[in-house]
Amino acid sequence: MNANPSIKPDATLMYREAQEASHVVARQLAENEATMVALGEKLRAMKPRAVVTCARGSSDHAAMFAKYVIETQLGLLVSSAAPSVSSVYAAKQMLGGAVFIAISQSGKSPDLVRTAEAAKASGAYVVALVNVTASPLAELADTVIPLYAGPEKSVAATKSYIASLSAVLQLVAHWADDAHLKATITTLPAKLKQAWDKDWSAALDTLHDARNFFVVGRGAGFGVALEAALKFKETCGLHAEAYSAAEVKHGPMAIVNAGFPVLVFSQNDETRKGVEDIVADFAARGAKVMTAGFSADGTTTLPTVEDADAVIEPVLFIQSFYKMANALSVARGYNPDEPPHLNKVTETV
Repeated sequence: MNANPSIKPDATLMYREAQEASHVVARQLAENEATMVALGEKLRAMKPRAVVTCARGSSDHAAMFAKYVIETQLGLLVSSAAPSVSSVYAAKQMLGGAVFIAISQSGKSPDLVRTAEAAKASGAYVVALVNVTASPLAELADTVIPLYAGPEKSVAATKSYIASLSAVLQLVAHWADDAHLKATITTLPAKLKQAWDKDWSAALDTLHDARNFFVVGRGAGFGVALEAALKFKETCGLHAEAYSAAEVKHGPMAIVNAGFPVLVFSQNDETRKGVEDIVADFAARGAKVMTAGFSADGTTTLPTVEDADAVIEPVLFIQSFYKMANALSVARGYNPDEPPHLNKVTETV
């Protein structure tokens, strides 16, 4: 497939909106500070027994990121709600003593709203991370955390996804009352700018004619692997599947052979050794492995921001990725702003 000559990569909505992420996060951190301080105090006093997340699409990938951050930083069990349980089956929930975190750009998908309503009716404390604050989801929440991403016209969510990740980090930092994490998130805006400037064009040659592809991460990095795989599908017409580095050997490895492309994200935390081991297996099979966050023999290293704390590294990876995915979309003859058969807001019942 040839490049779309009518589209310049740096003129797409996807490019311009993703580029805004550093400014979005800077505003968000400042505007939400007082809300986060109060919410952190409330949640510490509440001592919830568990956290339930609810989201669709890119927002659900942010919820996966939230699962790892909350479980590692707060030690609380995090479970993902299946919206159909409330919206289709109308099954009664028992969520008293739980925190229910709904994540949505639009705040209007009927199944998410109904699930949040059911959670609140069952005794859960509902927190909404939402970009559109004049929305049904925001209206019913006990606490609203605005994403401050502003209008996002490209069908492919970018800055709103990054805003969801930063909101999760700010929430957890204040909930845990963790001085180090609070200080770390203040570095996000500047480091997002650095991440945007990283050159991932080495991935374009590998992926230009690809048809099948794996994206691998582990821990907090798994959420951005899921997001990357979705963006490859919707903007590049590329069949990509995301796997945890802990799961990819359980069956999927059977289709990896010489020339098979793999993108691996790895933040510098306790998961690194396991990721390095699986990358060695990929390389031994002759796969075309691209790594973000570390280097390994027989792979292509994509440059990342140095000296970033591991907890924010996945956020920086996806920022660099968005710029590359936008360019790949155009190179493969697509328009990243208008994926076929997709709408900006999906109103699932």
